[in-house]
Amino acid sequence: GIDGHLVSGHVDGVGEVVSLHKEGECTRLKIKVKNDLSKYIAKKGSICINGVSLTVNSVEADIFDVNIVPHTLSVTTLGELIENSSVNIEIDIIARHVEQLISHKTSSGKDMSISQ
Repeated sequence: GIDGHLVSGHVDGVGEVVSLHKEGECTRLKIKVKNDLSKYIAKKGSICINGVSLTVNSVEADIFDVNIVPHTLSVTTLGELIENSSVNIEIDIIARHVEQLISHKTSSGKDMSISQ
């Protein structure tokens, strides 16, 4: 099976840090993205922030948040973030492929849906 998240190193867009605050041992990081990216971000899905693959904790409109463990903060550039910092966002590659399949179906007129 596949272990971890599929990432390509391609930056899909830029987000802005709305807030960071400690929650127990972890740091909760809230990020605002442009609307065209928000459709790809799902609760419990994966997201890449500045090259670091993380799991989305929750999503509300164009803001999502992630919990970052102390080790990740100490060994990545995420520990240097402050409010209003810009971050590079890479969405989950599976979400991108699903959208391409759906848009191909609607533009070609062929039914590309997967039967249950």
